[in-house]
Amino acid sequence: MTRLNTEQLIEKLTSEGSSVQRLAPPIVRTTIWLTGFGIVAALAVWVLGAVPGMLGRLQDPRFALEMLGTVLTGVFAVGAAFCLSLPDRSRLWLLTPLPALLLWLSMSGYGCYRDLLAHGAAGWTQGASAMCFAFIVEVGLPTAVALYFPLRRAAPINPIPALASAGLGVAALSAALLQFFHPVDVTVLDLVTHVFAVLTVVMVTIAIGRSGMARAAR
Repeated sequence: MTRLNTEQLIEKLTSEGSSVQRLAPPIVRTTIWLTGFGIVAALAVWVLGAVPGMLGRLQDPRFALEMLGTVLTGVFAVGAAFCLSLPDRSRLWLLTPLPALLLWLSMSGYGCYRDLLAHGAAGWTQGASAMCFAFIVEVGLPTAVALYFPLRRAAPINPIPALASAGLGVAALSAALLQFFHPVDVTVLDLVTHVFAVLTVVMVTIAIGRSGMARAAR
C-alpha cells in the first residue's frame, strides 16, 4: 500500500468511522456486576428462606474462614475475568483468586477431617452431594451467562483465560450461596462433588462462551 493510499484510508476511516464507546475500568465493571449479583442473591435468600442458624454457624472460625475463602474466590475471579478480557492485561491475573481458593479448599478439607473424627466411617457417606452439585451447576451456569455478555463487549482476542476465570468466579459465588441452604458441614464425598461441580461450570463456561465470542467476531 502506497503512502497516498494509506492517507486516503485514514481520511476515510476518520470521516466515515463511528465512534467507539470506551469501556469503564475493570474495577468499576466488576463492582457493578457483583452488586447486581449480591442484590439477586439477597432476594433469593429472603424469598426462599435461609437455613436457620446460619449466623450461629459463622461463629465457628473454621466455617467463617471457609465462607470468606469462597466469597473472595468468587470476587477475585470475577475481577480477574474483567481484566483478562482486555488485551493489554497480564495473564498473571489468573493467579489472583488462588490464595482465596486455597483457603476455601483447605478449610473445607479441615471440616471433612473434623467430620471423620466425629463420625468415623459415616464421614465417608454421600450426604447432600447430588443436591449440592445440582445447585452449583444450576445457579452457576445462568450466572455465567450474565457475566458473559459484559465480558464479550471487550471482544477479547483470546477469551479462554477470561472465561476460565469467569467460570471459577460464578461457581465460587454459587457455592457460597449454597451455604445459606446447606444445614451441615460437607463430608469428604460432598467436597469432591463440590470440586467436580466447579470444574463442570468452568468447562461449560469456556466451551459455550468461546463459541459465542467466535460467532460474534465474524
